[in-house]
Amino acid sequence: MRTSEIAKRFLDYFEQHDHLVVPSASLISPNPTTLFTIAGMVPFIPYLMGEQTPPKHRMASNQKCVRTLDIDEVGKTTRHGTFFQMLGNFSFGDYFKEEAIHYAYELLTTPQDKGGYGFDPEKLWMTTFTDDEEARSMWKNEGVDPEHIQIMGMEDNFWTTGGPGPGGPCSEIYVDRGPKYGVEGGPIADENRYIEIWDLVFENYEVDNVKSKTDLHIVGELENKNIDTGAGLERLAYLMQGKQNIYETDEVFPVIEAAQKLSGRTYGDDEAMDVRFRIVADHVRSALMIMSDGVRPSNNGRGYVLRRLLRRTVKAMRELGVTEPVMPTLLPTSKAAMEPSYPELNDTFHDVSEAAYGEEDAFRRTLESGTEIFDMAVTKAKQGGSDLVSGEDAFKLHDTYGFPIEITLEMAADQGVKVDEAKFRELMAEQKSRARADALKKRHNVDLSVYDDFKKTLLQPIDFLGYTDMSARAKVLGIMQEGKGSVPAVTGPANIEVILDRTPFYAQAGGQLADQGEILSDDGAVLEVDDVQKPIKDLIVHQCRLTEGTLVVGAEVNANIDLERRGAIARSHTATHMVHKALREELGPQATQRGSEDAPNRLRFDFQWSSAPSKDAMNAVEARVNEKLRENLAVTTQEMKFDDAIALGAMHLFGEKYGDIVRVVSIGEDGWSRELCGGTHIDHVGKIGAINIMSEASIGSGVRRVDAVVGQGAYEFNAREHALVSQLSDMVNARPDELAERVNMLLAKLKESDRRLAAMYESQLAASVPTLVAEAKASSAPVKVAKKNVGHFGSFDALRKTVLDVRGQLGEDAPVVVALAGMNEDGKPMVAVATNETARKQGIKAGDLVRGASKVLGGGGGGKPDFAQGGGAEATKIDEALEALAGQALKG
Repeated sequence: MRTSEIAKRFLDYFEQHDHLVVPSASLISPNPTTLFTIAGMVPFIPYLMGEQTPPKHRMASNQKCVRTLDIDEVGKTTRHGTFFQMLGNFSFGDYFKEEAIHYAYELLTTPQDKGGYGFDPEKLWMTTFTDDEEARSMWKNEGVDPEHIQIMGMEDNFWTTGGPGPGGPCSEIYVDRGPKYGVEGGPIADENRYIEIWDLVFENYEVDNVKSKTDLHIVGELENKNIDTGAGLERLAYLMQGKQNIYETDEVFPVIEAAQKLSGRTYGDDEAMDVRFRIVADHVRSALMIMSDGVRPSNNGRGYVLRRLLRRTVKAMRELGVTEPVMPTLLPTSKAAMEPSYPELNDTFHDVSEAAYGEEDAFRRTLESGTEIFDMAVTKAKQGGSDLVSGEDAFKLHDTYGFPIEITLEMAADQGVKVDEAKFRELMAEQKSRARADALKKRHNVDLSVYDDFKKTLLQPIDFLGYTDMSARAKVLGIMQEGKGSVPAVTGPANIEVILDRTPFYAQAGGQLADQGEILSDDGAVLEVDDVQKPIKDLIVHQCRLTEGTLVVGAEVNANIDLERRGAIARSHTATHMVHKALREELGPQATQRGSEDAPNRLRFDFQWSSAPSKDAMNAVEARVNEKLRENLAVTTQEMKFDDAIALGAMHLFGEKYGDIVRVVSIGEDGWSRELCGGTHIDHVGKIGAINIMSEASIGSGVRRVDAVVGQGAYEFNAREHALVSQLSDMVNARPDELAERVNMLLAKLKESDRRLAAMYESQLAASVPTLVAEAKASSAPVKVAKKNVGHFGSFDALRKTVLDVRGQLGEDAPVVVALAGMNEDGKPMVAVATNETARKQGIKAGDLVRGASKVLGGGGGGKPDFAQGGGAEATKIDEALEALAGQALKG
């Protein structure tokens, strides 16, 4: 039975039993403290905790999950994997233990030809919590042999969230794989023979003071009891398909088969190579699923985890002997295996594959450059009698060559050495500390706990008035000062942070820059507001310069924002929504937002796209936005339930956490653009005036950036462009509409002149060959040195060709060194050196000679023993450099 069919039977069964079947949530976790969805129940936590009302009190799903904490163990055993699927049925205050136990047992033991899984009841074992006699009784009522029901303690069979909230005993279902897998005696005796396939959690308690799995306080019984179950789809699959482990199932093994063909090796022949095969199979599937949910490789967060998965795949394939690109074979193979379960993979595969292939190409280049440096570091350590690669070398590999520390650690282990990881971390920390300096200044070095402590004293939330009010009366609730934290009063001049009970000032968020303005107290204090931030959730902090008077906690103030700045930012923010919409119209729905900045008269918009859009496409985006500006579409805002907003078609950011009620910003009566947004906007797009896209470029793998000017910024740009066109027209004596033709004509003339000049230089170089050859042959020196300052030589290709020509004509009868130097098109001195094989046998290497000559020229160079090149900055020292080179060659 295919894995997709196993999942379908589960969902069909629970749908027949009045459960609402919901699709898998994104792998991008809604919880900001975790990168990915790590368990099947994660999307249901708000319902389990009573924070939100579920759409139905019975639900079921097949949830995609990723766990990467033990990524280094993947492949070493057949039990570890990063991507997995969790089947689950849930009850929120509806049915409880009896039904949960019955449903699980019935589905597992019903014959396959009747829609079940067909497990032999005699091979099923159950574990129950110490005090849960009720569950044991219910299992017996289902017909389970009492000897197959075992008792375990809180460590194994009691579940909590890890903090205050719901908790309760659980009952786990195991399958006995038979005597050849271990000893008899049930799960208590051997969890290799007895494999857990389903966990039923009975949430009937409220718990707090959770210190560990066994050290917690049970407050009492919950008013509404919940059921939360999880059945591992991959485990069910390998048991039902008669396989030995998850790597042999229909959704995973095809990648191993593809890797076998690429490598010429066979899975199962060598355990060390089998580890590599399993790494590849697991990581390719995980990368595919993560990227299909919108993640792209980067150096932070989810993107970094993805980057590690892709890089470990490439490295493992290289260890299997494959040096060519592998992702163009492996990724489509994984997609084909997973598509029966996730047809939507096909919708995004073009962009996913391009990003993955680009990441592989980049990492292969890194491996090629970094591996040689790593080998040198290992050699240096061993020659020094140590088995430890220095932290400095590891840091250099990371900082200079882009070599990830994880790869360095793995390669070191392969060569039987260690890495001074502590020193590496120390150097990384120093680097990060320097990078954080500006951010620390912005926060005035106040520890975030100060804000947490202050927030706890608030009697009610701070009231943000900025959607409707540009000024407001307010009361000072708190004052923060650098190095002192919360203070009762401050006398100017001073830099301080001020917290008001209500404010019209917008705090920087969602890409929109903060408001600026002033705060005036009734007793004469004057404050210039330079920035507004939310250092912690829902706490609006005004960063101010107190220029006059004394500000005290409790003072009544007038808070006034800078209207011109607010208006300019609002225009930019609305324009950002319009650019986003126009990009999706022109490029497709995969062009989704990855970041933005809305500043006065300009915007920056980052979006997911794997390759550079054409110039015509970007021109069309700009034209579309300006067309909508001329229509003067209305901009409206509305608060509604999150599900209603999504049903309405509102765009939202993956990974962003939204509450039950969200704010929807719509452009146009028909909702031409609709996004979830908490920022400030204008009421009609005509007020923007104009938008000019200034540039579009890559800022990372699979992410592009648009920079544009808006409103006054667009007017000033157009005015500068007009003035420039007029100036150029006067210079070339042509009307503006003739300018392109005239410039093309001038460029053609310049190109022809350059061609003739290059031909002349090349002819001069060719003419010098016979003399150079004759002089070298006539020399009685032990090393025949042909050298010349050729002056201007045009292209370096011509210089190299001449050097190689002279070397070829001098043959191998004696050691030969050919060195020509001159000035390139930019007037910079360059030198090219070639040696014949006879010279190289005597230890005379072109690279060594070039380095010495380049040093005289005030620069550097290098290359191979047979040919090398270099350059510098001091053209007046070309003759001196050639003499130094000749002297070095004659010394041998």
